[in-house]
Amino acid sequence: MNDLSERRDFAVSVCKEAGVIAAKYFANRGALIVDQKGAQDWVSEADRNVETFIRQKIAETWPDDGVFGEEYGETVGTSGFDWVIDPIDGTTNFVNGIPAWTIVLAGVARAKTEIGVIHDPNVDETFVAALGGGATLNGAPMQVASGIALQQGTVAVGYSNRIEAHHVVPIIADLIEHRAMFHRNASGALSLAYVAAGRLLGYVEEHMNAWDCLAGQLMIAEAGGRIEDQDSDAMIRSGGRVIAGTPDVFEALRDIAENAWNS
Repeated sequence: MNDLSERRDFAVSVCKEAGVIAAKYFANRGALIVDQKGAQDWVSEADRNVETFIRQKIAETWPDDGVFGEEYGETVGTSGFDWVIDPIDGTTNFVNGIPAWTIVLAGVARAKTEIGVIHDPNVDETFVAALGGGATLNGAPMQVASGIALQQGTVAVGYSNRIEAHHVVPIIADLIEHRAMFHRNASGALSLAYVAAGRLLGYVEEHMNAWDCLAGQLMIAEAGGRIEDQDSDAMIRSGGRVIAGTPDVFEALRDIAENAWNS
């Protein structure tokens, strides 16, 4: 087994362990300590403690690797391999009792995302991808939807307080004009995983942080979908736009998104 497959298997294992911890907090939300980072931007003790757990596991198993996390920033490594953690993607859902949140872990080397794991403890689904190694859901191969036009499917649209609100409404309006359905579940990572699994046709968001999107973008590419070519290191530093979808709808989604974002 090579280092990439070992790291992939490690990532799956640690995400499942972290999911057990997070699920205990979710079941006891009444005692949860929650802070507000910004408008519609929450962090809980569950986020912090789950990230701490994942960081400890990485330090024990891959002590020379770097780590970037949503809650605790950067730990510089020397191996050239970096882990990117979102301990709970969908914290707003989490704190409000909505079972649409995930544990997300990506691995990056040479400016490319090489490993992506998105674990949903609520329904016991684990989405996994390795660069050049395909994508799986609970061990079975994943494939994006095929032969489905926009007017026959659903596209997820992300939104956060990091972007101009008036850039989102035209996307939804344009999708409606195309007779497509639109979807937002407040977990961008889970939505990207759903694209890879063939449940959604695509995903667009003007700005995402790396911990929210790198794993899901890799899954979509490995499942036969299309994503924009991005430098993963640059995404870690600054975040960026995300347009992803099936080969049938990708170009249309890019036109819809750029028309809205450039308005």
